[in-house]
Amino acid sequence: MTKLVPRPASTLILLRDSAAGPEVLMLQRTQSAVFLGGAYVFPGGSLDESDADPRILKRIVGEIEIPPTPYWVAAIRECFEEAGILLLLDKTNRPLDANRAEDLMQYRKRPFVDLLENEDLYVPASALAYYGHWVTAPGRPRRFDTRFFLAVAPEGQKGSHDAAETVHDVWITPREALERSARNEIELVFATQHTLHDVKTFKTAREAFDAVRARPEPEANRACWAHGKDGAKLFRQIDPQYFEIHWSDPEESGETTYELAPGVPKRLDRYVTRIIAPNPGVMTGPGTNTYLVGQGDLAVIDPGPAVASHVEKIIEEGKGRIRWILCTHTHMDHSPAALALKAATGAQVLGRPAPEGQGQDATFKPDFALESGQRVELGEMSGAIGLRAIHTPGHASNHLCYLLEETKMLFTGDHVMQGSTVVINPPDGDMRAYLRSLEKLLGEDLAVIAPGHGYLIGAPHKEVRRLIAHRLGRERKVMRALQQLGEASVDELLPVVYDDVPVRIHRIAARSLTAHLDKLAADGAVRVAGERYTLVESKIKEA
Repeated sequence: MTKLVPRPASTLILLRDSAAGPEVLMLQRTQSAVFLGGAYVFPGGSLDESDADPRILKRIVGEIEIPPTPYWVAAIRECFEEAGILLLLDKTNRPLDANRAEDLMQYRKRPFVDLLENEDLYVPASALAYYGHWVTAPGRPRRFDTRFFLAVAPEGQKGSHDAAETVHDVWITPREALERSARNEIELVFATQHTLHDVKTFKTAREAFDAVRARPEPEANRACWAHGKDGAKLFRQIDPQYFEIHWSDPEESGETTYELAPGVPKRLDRYVTRIIAPNPGVMTGPGTNTYLVGQGDLAVIDPGPAVASHVEKIIEEGKGRIRWILCTHTHMDHSPAALALKAATGAQVLGRPAPEGQGQDATFKPDFALESGQRVELGEMSGAIGLRAIHTPGHASNHLCYLLEETKMLFTGDHVMQGSTVVINPPDGDMRAYLRSLEKLLGEDLAVIAPGHGYLIGAPHKEVRRLIAHRLGRERKVMRALQQLGEASVDELLPVVYDDVPVRIHRIAARSLTAHLDKLAADGAVRVAGERYTLVESKIKEA
């Protein structure tokens, strides 16, 4: 796939209020356009060298942090040139009224700096909210690295298309635009549809602007290609494969695979190869991920279940270089293969001993019990890289994560899984400890998560915060259910607290519900009498 370097660009989502709610200004691109011909878009275009002109930059009012200032200038300039709307201030710092703006339309095809200097106008940073970051997928005849901004349209300025790059303009509610697109009356590309679905949720233009200004910095949306049994496919940030494709194919060649295929080694980066065990299921997803880490001597993380074909595949891929076997914990889908792998390779087994209880691998006997913070050096043959152990009890009391500090990849076992939340099964599973362990990860410098099941997970801190919020949200649901039901058992609470989960997995969810109740009891929010639970009166308002 030929790789084009994306050109920097800016787009401006202009909103105004109407009786039907906020309307957005959309322009139809000419059918002959090389890029998105005929599509309805927001005003915008490529950055110009003049957007960084010092004469323009000194006329910016307000502070700009991200993205770089020329993107802000381009958004306002392109909005004027393409849509005929001026988001500028006069020398008294007041927005231009509609009559003054109309008088300045003569400048639409002249250098932007001429308009600012000749008319003594200024660029207001506070008029824009940084909304999004979209990069055109490889394979297009043109690619753009586009920053999306949102603004409230100046009072009375209606705008108009430029009759060159654009041939039609319309103020339309996001909902109507999406409905017309669904009827194939207008063409909207994915980024535009995604934006309209978001913007349609706001009641006024100002509400949308304030909400966007309050959001954290947007993540880049870089659609990417990968191949598999169904041929080449395009993936976006909402897809579970997205971050793994980018991590394993940073050059955007499209040659990496989107398949999670048991027994087929996948090279994730220069240090790490993954082999998926043939043990798919409700609890294991596509199967347990076994990782081989290193460039010379190798460490195996989570050898998986004692399945002969899986052990043979690990040995084959290891090519006589396996020196260490590390386990995140001792549940039966993660550690049992360590015994056979050690016998075949003589590798040193590292981890923490199995606690007593059902579902633990009694065969796991580490040669060395790791403590949190200890580093396993992988030797000179692997470029002196190392794995740092982080004790993360919660899913299991002996659970460890391993951080490959050179690339900031965190191997999380069952502490963080892709595609689902993990089960916390008392007594060894502990919800209080689990939440503390998640909080601990927020203090680590992480680039990507390599989970025990599923694809690599990007934006690690965002994902960890999501998991914490999810668990605390479930806890509040438990408290509300107790307030509603009064004294109740786990069986009585289950269909209320997990009404958003298929009934077929309620028995599994019951384990995590018990862990939530144990935590609430330890927090003093719930009283326990036998197998029945009651919300403490002082906590009723919090529910």
